[in-house]
Amino acid sequence: MTDTTPGATPAQPSNSAAVDGPVVCASDVSLPTDSAFGPAATRIGNRRRRTALIATLAIGTMLGGVSGAGVAALLASNNSGTPVVAAQTSGVTGSVVVNDTSTASAVSSAAAKAAPSVVTISVTSGSQGGTGSGVILSSDGYVLTNTHVVTLEGAVSDATIEVTASDGTIYAATLVGTDPTSDLAVIKLTDATGLAPITWADSSKLNVGDQTIAIGAPLDLPGTVTTGIVSALNRSISIASSAAPDSTDQTTPDQGSGASPYFNFDLPGTQSQSTRAATTSISLSVIQTDAAINPGNSGGALLNAQGELIGVNVAIASAGSSSGSASGSIGVGFSVPSNLAKRVSDEIMDTGSATHGLLGASVTDSTTGSVGALINEVSSGGGAENAGLQKGDIVTNLGGYPITDANDLTAQVRALAAGAEVTATYIRAGQTYTTTVAVGSLS
Repeated sequence: MTDTTPGATPAQPSNSAAVDGPVVCASDVSLPTDSAFGPAATRIGNRRRRTALIATLAIGTMLGGVSGAGVAALLASNNSGTPVVAAQTSGVTGSVVVNDTSTASAVSSAAAKAAPSVVTISVTSGSQGGTGSGVILSSDGYVLTNTHVVTLEGAVSDATIEVTASDGTIYAATLVGTDPTSDLAVIKLTDATGLAPITWADSSKLNVGDQTIAIGAPLDLPGTVTTGIVSALNRSISIASSAAPDSTDQTTPDQGSGASPYFNFDLPGTQSQSTRAATTSISLSVIQTDAAINPGNSGGALLNAQGELIGVNVAIASAGSSSGSASGSIGVGFSVPSNLAKRVSDEIMDTGSATHGLLGASVTDSTTGSVGALINEVSSGGGAENAGLQKGDIVTNLGGYPITDANDLTAQVRALAAGAEVTATYIRAGQTYTTTVAVGSLS
């Protein structure tokens, strides 16, 4: 089946997050004695045995009013285990230096091209603060980043935002709009002119194995460049969120064992996410890469070999048994595909918000007959009912993307704009059918 959704990430074998364990988004964190992140949300795992992972937010969090910008020194360890002080990082800009153009690699060229379009974002609110990254969208200062960066992982809605460009210029910034469903946000720099906008790539043209280059400010080190490949496309992940909108689409977990693949947005020194009534989650279809993405990379650029934006870095997975036990790269990073990021950012700049598709059905993982998303019930007058879908149908493909479980289906529906039409393949009583679904609007 061909992909009927213009601009979508190319149809590849489905990669619903095979990670039954808490996950953490890449954050630039100064960890207190206690865990900086609260306990991960839990759900009943599915029938497949999955690898336990931890994921961490890619925003750096500090306590006691410490600013996220200008870390004075880094602590490292030598072979004897004695702490040593690394070079001070204050005053370092995010530019990429090419000393010898005759020997510069393709990565050097791509990084040098894109670096002026990547910024470091410092967010503060009272005694809380953090750092993340962002990409410049326009010469007059529109910048794309993550919602969890500008809201300090959902803890605040009115933070003070300061942005440092690659040349060291510091700007005040205001929030244009957030989109918790995709964890994207747009900010506007004050009195900015002559900035270098990022060049967009078409994420539907990506192949597994393609070169990837990440640029951002991990651990408050601006202009850090790391490389890897596209490890997987259409990797479906779930993120527990107190900011996500409620919907009539409900994903019911199947029976099994294991912890949840939900991301945890908790901040040190604030109420835990469960206390903030994080009763919903967002499902994202993302690019997986082994380029090192670390705390502080959230909102930064994932590039192709030409220095064009293919994704916005959003999260990493870290080995461990609890969400506070690790916060560094193990080669499993996730980025929001550029085609979705461009649609969402364009809508936010135009209207202050973005739209997302609503199927109008509750689904769970299929456990008999075929893998897919089993429809438990349909909402009256919703897109699923209007397309003829019924309770008991198993959706196996949407818009050319294989659907292996409920999370896959939800992620693909949410990637669509409200009102979009998409072809669905489903199984009913052992027979395979196709239908066209006009999705509703998530509100």
